[in-house]
This record gives sequence, C-alpha cells and structure tokens, in this order.
Amino acid sequence: MTTTTRRSPGRTLALLAFAQLIVSVDYNIVYVALPEIGAALGFTTHGLQWVISGYAVAFGGFLLLGGRASDLFGPRRMFVLGLSLYAASSLAGGLAQDPRLLVAARAVQGVGGAFLFPATLTLVGTSFTEGRERNRAFAVWGTAGGSGMILGSLLGGVLTDAFGWAAVFYVNVPPAALAALLALPLLAPDAGHRTAGRRFDAAGALTATAGTTLLVLALVQGPEAGWTSAAVLSAAAAGLVLLTAFAAVERRGADPLTPPRLLRNSDLSTAMAVTFAFMATLGTLLYFLTVYFQTVHGYSALRTGLAFLVPTLAIAAGSQTAGRLANRYGLRATIVTALAVAAAGTALTALPMAADASYLSLVPGLVVLGIGQGACYSLMFGAAGTGVAAHEQGVAAGLASTTQQLGGAVGLAVLVAVAGPAGSVTGLRTAVFAAAAGTAVTALVALRFTRPAPSAPSAPVARGASPKTASRVPG
Repeated sequence: MTTTTRRSPGRTLALLAFAQLIVSVDYNIVYVALPEIGAALGFTTHGLQWVISGYAVAFGGFLLLGGRASDLFGPRRMFVLGLSLYAASSLAGGLAQDPRLLVAARAVQGVGGAFLFPATLTLVGTSFTEGRERNRAFAVWGTAGGSGMILGSLLGGVLTDAFGWAAVFYVNVPPAALAALLALPLLAPDAGHRTAGRRFDAAGALTATAGTTLLVLALVQGPEAGWTSAAVLSAAAAGLVLLTAFAAVERRGADPLTPPRLLRNSDLSTAMAVTFAFMATLGTLLYFLTVYFQTVHGYSALRTGLAFLVPTLAIAAGSQTAGRLANRYGLRATIVTALAVAAAGTALTALPMAADASYLSLVPGLVVLGIGQGACYSLMFGAAGTGVAAHEQGVAAGLASTTQQLGGAVGLAVLVAVAGPAGSVTGLRTAVFAAAAGTAVTALVALRFTRPAPSAPSAPVARGASPKTASRVPG
C-alpha cells in the first residue's frame, strides 16, 4: 500500500482528530454517571463495574484484530465501521432499561473503538510524510486524544447533572454518525488496498483476540473479585495459554496477523513499552483524582467535571507544543523530557493532597502534569510507526494500543492495591506518588528510542512514497 492520497490535508486531519476525540471522550464519560446508572437500572455493587469493564475488555481484546483489518481491508473502511458501531451502540446504551443490555452496548462500543483507533492512527501515519509534517499531525491528533480523556469527565458531569445518565450515551450518536459520513468525501478510497497473496490469518486472529480478551478480563476483575478467585485465575491461565499458542502460530504463518520481525524494530518495541508504562502510571491518575474529589472532598458530578478543566487546558497546550519541539529536537528528546515533566507534575500534585487541602493547592501540579502528559501522548503513538512500512502501519498501531490497554489495567490494579482502603487520603497520595516514580522510570525506558542522526537533512519524499522508503525521523 502506498501513502494515502490526500484531498484536503487540513480537513483530513480535522476529521481524524475529531474521531480520536470521540474515542477519548467516550472512554471516560460514564465514570461520573455510574452512581445514577446503578440506581436507575438496578445494578448490583459488583455488577456496576461492568459498565466500565465491558468496554475495556472488548476494546483491549479486539485491538490487534482491528489493526490488522486496517492493513488488509483498508483504514477508511475500518474507520467507517468503527464509527458506525459507536453510533449504534451508543443509541442502544441510552435506550437500555436492563443492566445486561447496557453492558452489551458498552462491549459493542469497545469493539467499535478497537477498529476505529488503529484505523485513525494508520490514516495519520500514512496520510502525512514522516518527519515534520507527521509530527505536526500527531500533535493535533494528540491534542484531541489527550484532552478528550479528561474532557469526558467534564462533559459527563455536566450532562448527568442536567439531563440524566442516558445523555452520556446519546451525546455520542450525532458526532459518530457525522464523522462516518464525512469520511466518504474526505478520506481517499481503499480501492486496490489489498496486496496480492496476502490473506487473513484466522488462527492468529482467533488466538490473539480470545487470549487478549481473557487476560484483560482477569486484570479488570482482579481488584474486585480477588486475585486468587477461581474466575480470575482461570481467565488469566486461559489467556496466557492462548497467547502462547498465538506466538507459535505467528512464527509458522506465511502471512501472520503480527509479523514477529516487526518487534525487532527498536522504535516500535520501545513505543509499546512506553505506552504500557504511560497508561500504568499517568493513565490511572484520572481514577485517583476522581476518588479524591468525590470521596474525600464530596464534590458533585458537575463540580468534579469542572475540576478537570485545568488539566484539560494544560494537556492541550502540551500536545500543541510537542510537535514543534519534536521537529526541532527529535522524538526521543521530546518524549523523554515530556515524561520527566509529567513525573515532576505528578509529584507536585500529590504533595498537597489532604482532607483539608484546597483545589487551588493542586493547580500548579495539575498544570505541569498536564503539559508533560499531553506532550508525551501526542508523540508516543507516532513513534510506534517510525520506520514501519505503510502496509503494516495498522498492526503497529494495534500493538501499541493493545499495550496501552494492558498497561492501564495492570497499573490500576497495582496502584489500587497501593492506595489501600477506598477514600483514604493517605493511600490516594501514596498511589499518586507511586505513579510519579513509575513515570520517571518510563522516561528512562524512552531513552531506547533512536538517537537523532547528525547527518544533513534528507531530500524530501515524494507524495505517494511508502514511509518504508522515507528517511527515519531521528528518535
């Protein structure tokens, strides 16, 4: 596959950023609505977590399949499919009057995200030339994604307070449907996308999807059901067996779902490690800050959402700055610096956390944290596609986003255990400090990205050339 032919680069990028905003907002929008959802639909205390877990398990389990599907069937097709699933399942979620129907709708949303997220990453990676242009594109895309993660909490609080819990589902329907329709004129067709001789790796898809789904299921169930419970241990064991089988299938396959040689790309493997650790540390802070605001200080859903406005603005600023810094200093230096800044900001946020602390005492830490978090988020996925051929951008995106989901599940489980009893301000502060330490370690991991090359600038790459033949962006 060659680089996607562009019609209007600005409009294309705006559409891709808009789609990423939808995914990010939807990931967190239901958190502040959970108490009202539980009361309205009669969820048990244990069952309510499946409003979150149903999405997370399906999203994490289907990401590799979604990434490979983009490579084989075309990113535009998967982009439209993912958005269509989002719109339909969001409508079903808002109409649900039964806990099982709502959880099923959330699972379909997760599947939609698993097809949409890699497709969006693939389209950014193949629509813009590797280097300055792609760095800028990922900065815009990252602004939407990083801001959306926190904007979801703000929007969820406002909608729940004003219109009730169903509004957090209905709000997804118009933008998802609109983005799917806009994809047809704004994104180049996938005609002739498949390469002769390539086939769909059914055995790899089955073992990878089932294995990852079971492993994510064990990770999200562990904190609630207990790590030694039969259900958690069985899911974890079955998941590991299936992933072992997946590795064996991929080594022997003629056209594997995930070509093993891709993992020998140092930038991709480092990006996978960084995305895992990013979500295990920085990606868990939304949970702990929400508990801190609502349980320790008694904030309402609306006030909690408004409290996240400051970090949202800081994330947007960091994302926009990251592209310019990466063009000047390289991805490696920018990502390492961003993680160091985020670690410092996380520690500054933890320091004043107390039962009698004011919101203003958190603001300096939240600003520094947001700038570093936004800058790293906007670049780490772009780093995963550096030096990867255009026809394998989808599976590279799938690998990076799968480790992102696994990292979030593992990190939350570990840090919840560190925090101890729910609502303990001392435990919450300890967990945030632990996240700061983990982020600092992640900055050291990011040093494995390719160093900037001291050579003279390369000749420009012609439109339509594969990123595989383009000069590598200094890491």
